[in-house]
Amino acid sequence: MSLFNEAAPPKLLNDILAATADANFAMASEPVVGSLLRTLAASKPRGRFLEIGTGTGVGSCWLLDGMDADSSLITMDNDAAVSAIAQRHLGSDPRISFVVGDAEQTLRELESESFDLIFADSFPGKFYARDETLRTLKIGGLYVIDDLLPQPTWNPDHQQNVDKLIAELDNSPSLRLVKLAYSSGLIVAVKITS
Repeated sequence: MSLFNEAAPPKLLNDILAATADANFAMASEPVVGSLLRTLAASKPRGRFLEIGTGTGVGSCWLLDGMDADSSLITMDNDAAVSAIAQRHLGSDPRISFVVGDAEQTLRELESESFDLIFADSFPGKFYARDETLRTLKIGGLYVIDDLLPQPTWNPDHQQNVDKLIAELDNSPSLRLVKLAYSSGLIVAVKITS
């Protein structure tokens, strides 16, 4: 047995992945990203979690698997059809709340410094509305983003957006971060000041 075998997946993941394939949704989180999310969620007992970009619920499933019974997750997406897949499979879990609509508007309405971990898996929260997103993160909270290494679905000019994002995060006085050439490319940042 290799040390680097995949971690055991959450119980509901295979059903979600099957529904994801049926929906031809190609933007779900990779298993190694999910395993990292589960581990980071487990580090925040009684945590409040925010996911921007529910998709079909793959990332949500991993986060829930790491959360304790006293934690909560708000997950948002503007695509009702893919969110419906997540809601069908995960909606019976009382720890999760779904928001379908404009993430930027919802982020403006959320309380400052209220989340222990934010997984920004979409353009809002990562490429725009980042200030609104980071405003909601507690000091000591984790900000996780992925899809930072070149992807076959990228537009030719998207690399410059990624480069700008990474430079801005690198130069932020309120964050300490690590860049991981892992999976699709990740940053895990800790908020150290408001």
